[in-house]
Amino acid sequence: MEQWNVGILIFDDVEVLDFAGPYEVFSRTRLVPGVDSRRSEESAPFRVFTVAKSREPVAATGGLRVLPDFAFAGAPKIDLLVVPGGFGTRPLLHDAETLQWIRRVAADARRVTSVCTGSLLLAKAGMLKGRRATTHWGALDLLESLDPAMKVERDLRVVDDGIISSAGVASGIDMSLYVVESLFGREVADETAHYMEHRRS
Repeated sequence: MEQWNVGILIFDDVEVLDFAGPYEVFSRTRLVPGVDSRRSEESAPFRVFTVAKSREPVAATGGLRVLPDFAFAGAPKIDLLVVPGGFGTRPLLHDAETLQWIRRVAADARRVTSVCTGSLLLAKAGMLKGRRATTHWGALDLLESLDPAMKVERDLRVVDDGIISSAGVASGIDMSLYVVESLFGREVADETAHYMEHRRS
């Protein structure tokens, strides 16, 4: 079975659920239903890992410390890129190294996604031009200001216009289940949500 490499960007002041929600969805997805299938990787269609600028611990919101699996330089090829949000996105809007890494990885990825204010970074990287996208309700105006050639969707939790963006924090779970459904069908997505005891919206 072919596995998709899911690379989740993390950085200081990343919102915890922005990256942990997608991590949970993709790492718990199985093509064989049931609790027992989660005890092995045999029917897991995704290999999930975190990536940061360096291997140094990242301080997420609330002070949670996370050790990235890979640095930019040593990360494996990424098929599905997840760019989460949080207040830490604001300084990264001016971080050329991070923006260039996002552009480079996205160019080779099969799917590119964002959660919350992660879409700010995609917009700043020039990747949302002419596309529809969304973000956390508190950053909709900022997203719009970053690229006037983009249409900001203010009332949707998940927007798929070639690049898949989602609204704030918990909507990243819905976005991830949407991706699972688009790749492996509704039955697999619904069963994953059921395993997580998450009610799909």
